[in-house]
Amino acid sequence: MGVEPLLKVENLVKHFHVKLGAFGERSATVYALDNVNLEIMEGETLSLVGESGCGKSTTGFTILNLYKATSGKVVYKGQDLATLDEKQMRPFRRDLQIVFQDPYSTLNPRMTVGEAIGEPILFHKLATKAELKDKVAALLTDVGLPIRFAQRYPHELSGGQRQRVVIARALACQPKFIVCDEAISALDVSIQAQIINLLLDLQEKYGLTYLFIAHDLAVVRHISTRVGVMYLGRLAELATREELFDNPLHPYTKALLSAVPETDPELERTRKRQILQGDVPSPLNPPIGCRFHTRCPIAMEVCSKVIPEWKEAKPGHLVACHAVNPGQTS
Repeated sequence: MGVEPLLKVENLVKHFHVKLGAFGERSATVYALDNVNLEIMEGETLSLVGESGCGKSTTGFTILNLYKATSGKVVYKGQDLATLDEKQMRPFRRDLQIVFQDPYSTLNPRMTVGEAIGEPILFHKLATKAELKDKVAALLTDVGLPIRFAQRYPHELSGGQRQRVVIARALACQPKFIVCDEAISALDVSIQAQIINLLLDLQEKYGLTYLFIAHDLAVVRHISTRVGVMYLGRLAELATREELFDNPLHPYTKALLSAVPETDPELERTRKRQILQGDVPSPLNPPIGCRFHTRCPIAMEVCSKVIPEWKEAKPGHLVACHAVNPGQTS
């Protein structure tokens, strides 16, 4: 892209060691992430999509050092965050925030909205106690809530209102980068649209950068600058929003997009869907070679033996597939 990324992820790996059996007598490894490479540019929204368990949320948590990386780098402002302990991470927590899926479990039920939003402001010494009330009021206004809500408790609010409070709390630190981890999936459809528009407005106002983790491709198409498709801990494809939706190259991406309903009833009746056979393999025992080959409609012998190279099929359009050649269109 010609400019330095805000955040660069290099060969990120995350394994979880778990105990199996009724009494934990067996040990096993969950291969959650395997050599993920990303560059996130300042001011953009990079979305990650894929089936449940593909590693989307784990990617976000590991980037923020909420999960400790097994190996690899997460470079922000020249610093590899993956090497830092919690104390060393504190100066970076202001810049790097997260909005979780369930706003109710995110908020302390014993704290008022004003206290919840004000807590990070005081922790990071961004205002005095005398200035706090005005700061909280400004943040509530930014997220479209009345100032009087500062005196309310989370249980007195609707799901959409609670999520606005969580967004205000994330904004309180004046961040540069926010991970939105399924931030709208727990909300009603009508409220989802309001929260998406709010996120876009705040991005424009404050120059925010988002990593937007979701499974709803219609929402992803609306909010994204670029889209990455994940399958079983690896990136399958990464491209601009327009390029990915108009010219998908990976067979898994094509199958995902074929499941998105068309708004035109005639097109919806006549279009051909690509239905994948079988279940997603277990991350405890992922397939050798391309992890998608067990369900791929165009799998070749090499796919079951060799991991496909993460390559640029065309400028800005990366894909990991043995069947895709540089310059290829779908």
